Amino acid sequence: MDLTSWTTVYALAALAALCVALMVWQWPRLGRPGWVRVAARLVAIGVTQLVTTTTLFAAVNADYQFYGSWGELFGTGTTAPAALTGTNSGGIGPISNIHTKLIQPGDTSMLNHVTGIPTGPAAVNGRVESVRVIGRRTGVIDPAFVYLPPQYFQKAYHRQRFPVIVAMSGYPGSIFNLAQNLRVWQTSQALMKQGKMQPTVIVEIRPTIAPPRDTECVNVPGGPQTETFLAKDLPDALKSGYRVGHSATAWGALGYSSGGTCALQLAMRNPNAYTSAAALSPDFRIKEDLTTGNLFGSGIVRQKRIDSHDLFWRLKHLPIPQVSVLVAASKHGDENIYPKAQEFLRLAKSPMRTASIFPDTGVHNFNTWTSEMPASLTWQSQQLIFPQDVVPRHLPKHPGEKSAVRAGGEPSPAPSEHRQKR
Repeated sequence: MDLTSWTTVYALAALAALCVALMVWQWPRLGRPGWVRVAARLVAIGVTQLVTTTTLFAAVNADYQFYGSWGELFGTGTTAPAALTGTNSGGIGPISNIHTKLIQPGDTSMLNHVTGIPTGPAAVNGRVESVRVIGRRTGVIDPAFVYLPPQYFQKAYHRQRFPVIVAMSGYPGSIFNLAQNLRVWQTSQALMKQGKMQPTVIVEIRPTIAPPRDTECVNVPGGPQTETFLAKDLPDALKSGYRVGHSATAWGALGYSSGGTCALQLAMRNPNAYTSAAALSPDFRIKEDLTTGNLFGSGIVRQKRIDSHDLFWRLKHLPIPQVSVLVAASKHGDENIYPKAQEFLRLAKSPMRTASIFPDTGVHNFNTWTSEMPASLTWQSQQLIFPQDVVPRHLPKHPGEKSAVRAGGEPSPAPSEHRQKR
């Protein structure tokens, strides 16, 4: 049975009820004196508690999709690339460019629980694809959802590259949270239709590349290389499989909670990969705890690694990168983050450009982050430069697309209203 299936939840609930009934039925016998019966009572209570707790966990996980499979939960998921498949014209579909080896078709079962999936012609409504991203350097394989706007499939844009926003979940969240609870691409789709966002590819991915461990967007010495995957492998894979910008000025990172922390880290530590970051309720220092384990190694370089992931330390001691950052935190409800966000913005001098969303109230949850999403996406779209380069003529076109070239063989330019500059 699948971990996210409600059949699994119902089966566990039935087992929990059976354990409770058996314990009540057998308790008179277990209540007699003797160390054997004392041990039996402890076992009965322990098993009943374990099954009940597991049932609750399974129910919450089925609703929020923290872990998509048993392999993700226990860290034993397959790392073998999937076989490539064909393409279709709209709705949920396999990858657009079947010639890439770094973007593979992914499991679409989680998308069945997401509302608002575009249907009909992709050139009218866009398309959402479930993929697996293959890390060429790290060997990491991470699931992702990719939203392609309608313009991606339109003749006028058939050779045009698009800006990208990489949206990252918190811990232990999954891409389901981004799609269903935070509604990133659904919000961006509405904003694009309203003319408040330029056509943009939205990529939803989890920064937890070695579940259940929380690697916090760090290259762990001798362990998972999360930063390399997100800063190098992910852009390379997407550039190989989609018509997206090759310059960092077309790339932005966005996230909530620890995903927001990761977005800031990526932009400030890798401005050659991401030039903007929108962070909702982030932290500004990477901290170790039971879920992270040792992130920075040991020895004389440990403190140096810790400092390099402390954004306050970076702003005080290192050259300030030329990136744009937005920080969101509630004045009441996010009291632990709000004063730190103010301090961060105070230290962020030119050439860094800053913006903020500071609502009066809002706790650390999806209701708050969803309310901040339209303003965050609109701001980030304004930071991204719509790529001026086009793909070479020899690359394969999508099904149903025809060449659009002017006399003399030059490619048709993208419509001028989308040639946005900072």
